Amino acid sequence: MFGMLKDHLQPGLFCFFVWFCHLMEHQKVQAGNCWLQQGKNGRCQVLYMPGMSREECCRSGRLGTSWTEEDVPNSTLFRWMIFNGGAPNCIPCKGGGRCKMNRRSKPRCVCAPDCSNVTWKGPVCGSDGKTYKDECALLKAKCKAHPDLDVQYQGKCKKTCRDVLCPGSSTCVVDQTNNAYCVTCNRICPEVTSPEQYLCGNDGIVYASACHLRRATCLLGRSIGVAYEGKCIKAKSCEDIQCGGGKKCLWDARMSRGRCSQCEGTCPESRTDEAVCASDNTTYPSECAMKQAACSEGVLLEVKHSGSCNSIREEQEEEEDEDDYKAYVGLSSILDG
Repeated sequence: MFGMLKDHLQPGLFCFFVWFCHLMEHQKVQAGNCWLQQGKNGRCQVLYMPGMSREECCRSGRLGTSWTEEDVPNSTLFRWMIFNGGAPNCIPCKGGGRCKMNRRSKPRCVCAPDCSNVTWKGPVCGSDGKTYKDECALLKAKCKAHPDLDVQYQGKCKKTCRDVLCPGSSTCVVDQTNNAYCVTCNRICPEVTSPEQYLCGNDGIVYASACHLRRATCLLGRSIGVAYEGKCIKAKSCEDIQCGGGKKCLWDARMSRGRCSQCEGTCPESRTDEAVCASDNTTYPSECAMKQAACSEGVLLEVKHSGSCNSIREEQEEEEDEDDYKAYVGLSSILDG
């Protein structure tokens, strides 16, 4: 056929015809149907859009999105969805899902991520703050219900940044619950346009915006937190500080400044491993119980360390407090300079 056309068409028109046929064939192969989920029977279910390429379908990154290559008429799609439990030859976009036959010889979509490229065989800390026995276990949890779950760092999740090696350019930061996280520091913040953006940090320093406070947190490597909205004031007591959002002012006697905190109503029953030693050198059954006591007394209490107050030497705590104070002083000079 192409030989006959070549004899009757000019060389330029013939090349265009061949290119057009190749393009149409490529479009025919690439066009398919995009689906919102893959059912337990291995078939694609809940049609999102017909006539869509796999690249376009999977661009959203949604865990359950799947794609079928067959470009079929609407009547066939209708028959698949109503009578066949979905479309056959379902290709999941991501998530490690695999179609396997169960004991009854029926297809079933199961989470079976490819772990052949996993080199680290030990435990890993996930972005949800939980420790997984290995990266493969984390990938299975990601596939089942947590599409945004990723590995933060190798090893068990820690309460300090010591011995935490963050990947790439990310930095280790300890949050307000004393959990170590790897975050990417944003060193450039937009210009402040309103005085309402000012925040008073728990360190007594005024930050121009929430972005500036997060940047300082990254530089410090430890959560600073917001004491209250607006610029810091020289308060003599909690009576001078107005808290919004149902928060209550708690007074920090050691630093002579107040902090707006959310007071919890009731605490769940605590386990034996949830005990904490607070800044008043009292052991509480849980962090929630410590916060309840703080709200009841109107004084600020913070976790010094997990477990009983007798489980760690006070000299170590004093050294860490001194290091924190020096870090705050250094950070203050950086921000002011």
